[in-house]
Amino acid sequence: MDVRIGVTHTPKELDIEMPEGTDVEELRATLDKAIADGGTLWLTDRKGRQVGVPVEKLAYVEIGRPDDGRRIGFGG
Repeated sequence: MDVRIGVTHTPKELDIEMPEGTDVEELRATLDKAIADGGTLWLTDRKGRQVGVPVEKLAYVEIGRPDDGRRIGFGG
């Protein structure tokens, strides 16, 4: 599963590959809690690296599988 995070005041996005078997509902709960607390959203990618984003800088968060909407070629 991939998580794409948009950060305010920058055209760049953060793309994070989450570990296999990551629960979407648990991930949403983590996101909601970080936003409610006003702190930092911390996520751990599939290689064990931690990424932190201050929630006041979040523009959007997109949760999905890596193959969603990324088809190349004809006949899609």
